[in-house]
Amino acid sequence: MPPQPRVDRLTGCDFLCAIAENSILNSDRSVANTSEKYNEVKTMILADKIIILRKKNGWSQEELAEKMKVTRQSVSKWEGAQSVPDLDKILQLARIFGVSTDYLLKDELEVTEYVDYAEEISTVRRVSIEEANAFLSVKEFTAKRIAFAAFLSILSPICLILLGAAYETQALTISENFAGAIGLVVMFLMVAAAVAIFIFSGAKTSPFEYLEKEVFETEYGVSGMVRERQNEYRDLYTKHNVLGTCICILSVIPLFIGGFLTENDLFLAVMLSITMMLAGVGVIFFITAGINWASMEKLLQEGDYTRQKKQNSPYTGAIATVYWLVVVAGFLAYSFKTNDWQNSWIIWPVAGVLFAAIMVICNAFYKKGK
Repeated sequence: MPPQPRVDRLTGCDFLCAIAENSILNSDRSVANTSEKYNEVKTMILADKIIILRKKNGWSQEELAEKMKVTRQSVSKWEGAQSVPDLDKILQLARIFGVSTDYLLKDELEVTEYVDYAEEISTVRRVSIEEANAFLSVKEFTAKRIAFAAFLSILSPICLILLGAAYETQALTISENFAGAIGLVVMFLMVAAAVAIFIFSGAKTSPFEYLEKEVFETEYGVSGMVRERQNEYRDLYTKHNVLGTCICILSVIPLFIGGFLTENDLFLAVMLSITMMLAGVGVIFFITAGINWASMEKLLQEGDYTRQKKQNSPYTGAIATVYWLVVVAGFLAYSFKTNDWQNSWIIWPVAGVLFAAIMVICNAFYKKGK
């Protein structure tokens, strides 16, 4: 028989080994592919649930980002399965959507599991953009009136001071009792007008007292709107403070001039009256700018209206009320007993400085107690 060409052949053992090796390789590839698909499905399932729940609530990505205190890009990545929220964010998502964390995290749960967070959420008041705009408008309206009322309060003793000096120098032929009576009547009329303005302004802003005393949440767009208005108002706020400071500092110049030029009591009283009027103008700038700026800080819960300071507000409010009642009582008692209305006004600036010191001490003790 002619010779046959040589052919490589596998033995039975080699053949079986090759089959086993190939099976193992295919099995590894299958496990790897299954693991990749599982991870992808798990991420996509969470992403799909976020999309479904967001749309069910009628929120845009920006609105959900505002509630979550994250950027819109973060929400977009969650929904695009490009990243996964951390545990804190998942808990926050569950609370916002009103669902269980198991529903968000477990792939096998396709039916939404709702959880009632109403009792916890209801304790925090939410401020809409309409409420925020109404509050800012009311504060802008009352700021000028409160500033004018403070101006009247500062000017109220001027008539009494001038009439008293006119009697002392015999510039007017009037009795001491008549001068005192007229001066007191004018002073109380001006104070009454100022108090009426204060009460009116307080009544206008009373529906918004919770913004100063309570912790609250803002709806979508509120913080951005207020922040924009604050940035626009910042330059005017700075100018008003600079003007108010300069006018108050320069207001003492007429008093110094009067003291250097003459010892005539009437002339000194006139110079003192001019000083008080200039100080009143400076206060107008301070109050107008301060109220408008504080209204925006209240909505942003910044400055003197942070969450921590609101927790301390009941104590400081009680202390302030008692303090000023005592000051008023002391002022009236001293003035009526000594009939020294010309000089008793000094009680008010001294009381203001002491009040600031007392508040600093109270806040220090409160922080130490915590």
